[in-house]
Amino acid sequence: MRSYLDFEKPIADLEGKVQELKALADGGAALPIDDDIAKLETSAAQALADIYARLTPWQKAQVARHPDRPHAAHYIERLISDWTPLAGDRNFGEDAAILAGLGSFRGRPVAVIGQEKGHDTQTRIRHNFGMARPEGYRKAIRIMELADRFNLPVISLVDTAGAYPGIGAEERGQAEAIARSTQACLRLGVPIVSVVIGEGGSGGAIAIATANRVFMLEHSIYSVISPEGAASILWKDSAKAQDAAMNMRITAQDLVRYGIIDGIIDEPVGGAHRAPNQVIEAVGGVVEAAFATFDGKSRDDIRADRRRKFLAIGRDLKV
Repeated sequence: MRSYLDFEKPIADLEGKVQELKALADGGAALPIDDDIAKLETSAAQALADIYARLTPWQKAQVARHPDRPHAAHYIERLISDWTPLAGDRNFGEDAAILAGLGSFRGRPVAVIGQEKGHDTQTRIRHNFGMARPEGYRKAIRIMELADRFNLPVISLVDTAGAYPGIGAEERGQAEAIARSTQACLRLGVPIVSVVIGEGGSGGAIAIATANRVFMLEHSIYSVISPEGAASILWKDSAKAQDAAMNMRITAQDLVRYGIIDGIIDEPVGGAHRAPNQVIEAVGGVVEAAFATFDGKSRDDIRADRRRKFLAIGRDLKV
């Protein structure tokens, strides 16, 4: 059963009526209702297009967090063959919030690091809602160093509200782990391509997204803090998250204009959750094209490209 966001109520009503009429038709209703179904389907499609053509930043944040949106595990399952997951940081333990391993991407051996939120109560608890602890980032570092040693390009899939803020995580060096993971990205002599597939929150995202190329899905968000967190700090009221989202410039459209990301990957009307396989294939095409631009380049050239990218951010910024 499809989940609807609050602002999608008009669509939910229309699509609900379509399902009711189809159930009547399947049950052998005596009245001809095919025309009514077609008209309602047209109205629902138009309402969907109208609403998604003018989403506010806060509505985009809701779409980015949609429970049915494809997660890192779905991208890995569809795009990566011969997938070999690797676990543990060789120091403290395993962190399921970050999926990491080796595989083949369209004929190219790669390393993959992805933040996984989970799709139901059980998996969300197991993956800690995609909020990694220090051991998760140290696992990411281990995979990046392995990729660098064996000359494997890296794909990172970003989808987190932020790093886990618990006491245990802080005691085990959360800030240091994030900093070292960011440093590991910068040191790589192989290309790293990152895609924000849902929510890119704070240093928890930057730790695996300091990449040669950073892309965002059309309705994903990327920010230094969540809108709720910003509202709590600025106005002492998390209910003002909508105002925070409006002023934080968290959307892909804002960030590509400021040069913070390199491109936007289109989503189908209604969001990635309505056609997940289509979106995953589109992401695969963009990542493949990005890797191709580094073929034949030296390790020093790849590092220099990454350095230029981040030093250029904000240089010509006009707010």
